[in-house]
Amino acid sequence: MSRSISQRTQWLRVMASALLCMTLMSCSALSKTGESEPAPQLIEQKTELEAEPPKEQSIPAFTAPLTGLPVEQPVLERPLAIMINNAPAARPQAGLSQADMVYEVLAEGGITRLVAFFQSYSGDVKIGPVRSIRPYLIELGETYDALPIHAGGSTDAYAILQQQKKEHLDEISNGGAYFWRSKDRRPPHNLYTDVSRLRKGIDYKGYVKQAEVPVYPYLKSGEAPVMTDESAASLQIRFLLKNYRVSYTYDPADQQYKRFVNEKSHMDQNNNQQLSAANVIVMSASHRTLDDVGRLSVALNGSGEAMVFQQGRVIHAQWQHTPGDAVRFMKNGVEIPLTPGTSYIHVVPADTSLNEHVTINTK
Repeated sequence: MSRSISQRTQWLRVMASALLCMTLMSCSALSKTGESEPAPQLIEQKTELEAEPPKEQSIPAFTAPLTGLPVEQPVLERPLAIMINNAPAARPQAGLSQADMVYEVLAEGGITRLVAFFQSYSGDVKIGPVRSIRPYLIELGETYDALPIHAGGSTDAYAILQQQKKEHLDEISNGGAYFWRSKDRRPPHNLYTDVSRLRKGIDYKGYVKQAEVPVYPYLKSGEAPVMTDESAASLQIRFLLKNYRVSYTYDPADQQYKRFVNEKSHMDQNNNQQLSAANVIVMSASHRTLDDVGRLSVALNGSGEAMVFQQGRVIHAQWQHTPGDAVRFMKNGVEIPLTPGTSYIHVVPADTSLNEHVTINTK
């Protein structure tokens, strides 16, 4: 047995000597070249870093139908089409900076009325002053499957609402609880509401709560407008009366057109914020006077001239509207993508060319 242990010990010594020689030879070669093979793991890590693809811009999971802006949850609520008083005594109005879309349309006597669409905003800031409705304003609201919100209306408008049993909230006839009057202004320029109250009114009345709103195509974030014709640093819109002169000046810092009325900043009474729009659109439609009071009929079906202003440029276009769809804005038969954000749309009479209603400044 002692001989077996001795042989094993000798064998271990021989193996240790061999390993020592191999180590010395490796060290000797390293000292001569001064180089060593890099670790394979480090090479793989470096290659992965170099090959890392550029980060892509995240695509929002949901967007608001009437603005194209990202939202955290799907926007399914039925839009509210609120008739907003635009008489000088009603300015500055409240809540317009939260609207998804605003139409400015002539009413009788040369004054204009604002139809503000609220869908993606769900707060409780006051909105108004609220005013009366007309037949073509009912039609305009239905274009976006919106619930009309108003205080009174023309005889023809009431006939349409009652005979056709249309859903609506009227401060005078069926929804007084969802409006209030402020003490800082005289009637009729002091009637207000808010989205929270109106949604409660919809629940109480058993009205339709959700709607499939026609969707516009929108430019991607950072994408420049297409089909533009010329620069448009500012523009002026002429309706009929001198005290309803509307103008916009483009601000490249936030890519918004700032709104002015009679050359004064048009402000939101709630937050003292100047009203602005990502898209300013002017469309020409046929107007017809119905009576001695000057009440109008405005043809919102069909097609006509239009100008689309976005990102400091103008597109000379056409508008078209068929029942059951939104008013679309086209260029050579192709729909114009809108810049995400609020849109202000102005309907002017077609008795003269659109160029006579709109003055464009390129600088």
